[in-house]
Amino acid sequence: MNKVNYLLVLLVLLTSCSDGNDIPTYQPIGMEVPQPSNFPPIEYNLDNNPVTEDGVQLGKDLFYEGRLSSNNSIPCAFCHEQAFAFTHHGHNLSHGVDGAIGFRNSQPIQNLAFHNSFMWDGAASHLDLQPIIPIHSEVEMNDNFPNIIQKLKADPYYRDQFVRAFEDGEINSENILKALSQFMLVMVSSNSKYDKYVRGEDNVTLSQIELDGLDTFQNKCASCHATDMFTDHSFKNNGLPVNPQLDDKGRFNVLENPDDLYKFRVPSLRNVEFSFPYMHDGRFTTLEAVLNFYDTGMVDNGNVDPVFMREDGTLGITLSDYDKESLIAFLKTLTDYQFLEDERFAEF
Repeated sequence: MNKVNYLLVLLVLLTSCSDGNDIPTYQPIGMEVPQPSNFPPIEYNLDNNPVTEDGVQLGKDLFYEGRLSSNNSIPCAFCHEQAFAFTHHGHNLSHGVDGAIGFRNSQPIQNLAFHNSFMWDGAASHLDLQPIIPIHSEVEMNDNFPNIIQKLKADPYYRDQFVRAFEDGEINSENILKALSQFMLVMVSSNSKYDKYVRGEDNVTLSQIELDGLDTFQNKCASCHATDMFTDHSFKNNGLPVNPQLDDKGRFNVLENPDDLYKFRVPSLRNVEFSFPYMHDGRFTTLEAVLNFYDTGMVDNGNVDPVFMREDGTLGITLSDYDKESLIAFLKTLTDYQFLEDERFAEF
């Protein structure tokens, strides 16, 4: 074989090897969903959707992908910004395609592996089902899965990524939803000052005003904001004056049970310092306003939960000025800056 022919054969072999290495394959590398020692057990059944590096990467790609919306410009991340605990900063109600305005305030996306229902009214009973609601909503993403699948199949990157992330390699609604879940499952916020204090890490201590706030919280708030999830996962009517522009009936809209009228999910308080505005319709912009409401602003809208009834028959939670000051100091210990700045969850 002369030198020219030898070089041609070598070039063909190298090209073939290179092409082979570029062919995407399913080689799952498992990723752990953190289980902090002060957290309750994980609720999500990981056996039905094993979390892998490629699955999480695909889920992240889809979370920031505008093509999941009808105008190709409204990704999940539009209403869920990392720096604000994945809420829609500056908007009391979520915004969607073509400037449409939704009906509720965007909830944080954190620690969802430890929840068993989702949305303000619990309309989604499984994390894999939750994204269906905003994707199909006319005032949010306003698209459908046949259309989304067609758009993703036209992109060589996604054709490869689905092969890497799932054994069947299919671009279908099931795998889209499972990938989104895998990304959300690893979004665990568990390294706040409070967490390190209760776990005895790094010699972290709470100041006196933070300790006083913790004491007030345990006595007056923890019956609803229970465990280190800071929610009992229940739905309660907390005596908010009904917003006449929305007349949002809360969980009643899901089951049409009269007992559920104006009941909304008890939200977790983790990263609450940055998840403003507050309540299902974002009516309160500050924590001070929230505490003032519970102290003096509750009204009888016909179905207020008995937990909010004082001994004298009035509604509310009695809070002194110092109670409010110390509660806010304590609530700020729930801020997890590591989570809010974690590059693993950022777009780039």
